[in-house]
Amino acid sequence: MTAGAWAQGALPIPRFVSLRSGEVNVRTGPGMQYPVAWVFVRAGLPVEVIATFDVWRKVRDIDGVEGWVHQNLLSGDRHAIITGGEVRTLTRAATTAVPVAQAEPGVIAKVLACSGAYCRLDVAGHKGWLPREQIWGVYPNETLD
Repeated sequence: MTAGAWAQGALPIPRFVSLRSGEVNVRTGPGMQYPVAWVFVRAGLPVEVIATFDVWRKVRDIDGVEGWVHQNLLSGDRHAIITGGEVRTLTRAATTAVPVAQAEPGVIAKVLACSGAYCRLDVAGHKGWLPREQIWGVYPNETLD
């Protein structure tokens, strides 16, 4: 392996991305010659890119499990997973805001924006705000708009 093959490129490491397809092979190493360790079967699932090698990305899922995925199977679209208990998205980024919709743990939501302690999400067509600590797929101080 050349030193250039391990170069991190212009995009930051670590960073969150999502799965482009509903079936993504996760390999034990960065190449087709490595065996498939498991298969993700959930399009839009957020994963964290923690390393790169050529066209391969080492990713970590919400459970901390790591493996290698080809870059073409990943998207820069931002999604998050609802964590903890059942939550209610809000009309604005405030605890006093009116609830918009309910979401259960494990639901995947599209991240529309994040600012301060809240992120604006689209949960199955219902748009609302959630406290950042109730989702996995964004960093604590990350701003998205």
